[in-house]
Amino acid sequence: MPSMRAVQVSRAGGDFELVTREVPVAGAGEVLIKVHACGVCHGEAVLKEGHFPGIRYPRVPGHEVVGTIDTPGPGVDDFRAGERVGVGWHGGHCGRCRSCRRGDFWGCELSTVTGLSVDGGYAEYMTARADVVVRIPDELEMVRAAPLMCAGRTTFGALKRSHASAGDLVAVQGLGGLGHLAVQYAVKMGFRTVVLSRGRAKEALARQLGAHEYVDASAVEAAEALKQLGGAKLVLCTAPDAKSISGIVGGLARGGQAILVAAPGEMLQVPPMLLLGGERSITGSVGGNVEDAVGFSMLAGVFPMVETFPLERAAEAYDSMMAAKVRFRAVLKMVD
Repeated sequence: MPSMRAVQVSRAGGDFELVTREVPVAGAGEVLIKVHACGVCHGEAVLKEGHFPGIRYPRVPGHEVVGTIDTPGPGVDDFRAGERVGVGWHGGHCGRCRSCRRGDFWGCELSTVTGLSVDGGYAEYMTARADVVVRIPDELEMVRAAPLMCAGRTTFGALKRSHASAGDLVAVQGLGGLGHLAVQYAVKMGFRTVVLSRGRAKEALARQLGAHEYVDASAVEAAEALKQLGGAKLVLCTAPDAKSISGIVGGLARGGQAILVAAPGEMLQVPPMLLLGGERSITGSVGGNVEDAVGFSMLAGVFPMVETFPLERAAEAYDSMMAAKVRFRAVLKMVD
């Protein structure tokens, strides 16, 4: 059997290990993908630390995967060898549970998660269900396509499904891997976009990405600054900082939303009257359509800023991402 290189985690709390494995074989309804690039996402911490029920180790992480079809499996006739494709967090759904029968595949009670319940893209090859694979345009560079499979899909999806309309004030909390994409999407979708970040170091970048306003949250109260701007219809929370998020809610306009796309490790502390008095809400969002995000990115010219690493430096890429030292998405590059 042909072999490949892969990076795996052998136990909860374990390290990333570079190993040699047999190249997997595409089963019925699956495709074998030759991985060209795989984004390094905060979601990998769920696997590494064991924060997901029923994980079977060893497991290959990675859910921001792009590559080319090597071999379509039995019964797959809508993909051919050589096509450029991508795979995200959603690795499959049962099609039978209540959510699936309503068309809400993201809410599937028996969903498959790429890189958690099945092996992901920290490898030279991986298999994926054909019904979750998306096509990648020829003109989109692979290393820039990879983060769109999760970071792009998540931020674009949250903005698209929010209550905000073109012209409304939308604030993006944090200007990192998620935030720098969220700012670009918000501007291109016609929102009056303000960036909330600590210090002035990222102001020039925020303006370069199109932000209309910048608030240094270390110098002023972010909620008060948003009030001075008329109140935010939406705050998209991209940095997992519970204290920061809790303090922003007061800057929402009446009927405004705070949407979390990153999960803080601590509890939020928000006075109930802030929600009741202005009919404000706090919600989370992990869904979104990958094809929609890719299509809009191509149309509007929204692309991630990436730092690439070879597969053997996966641990370094992960540590840099977790320490927020990457500007702005780390991507493992398997093919030159």
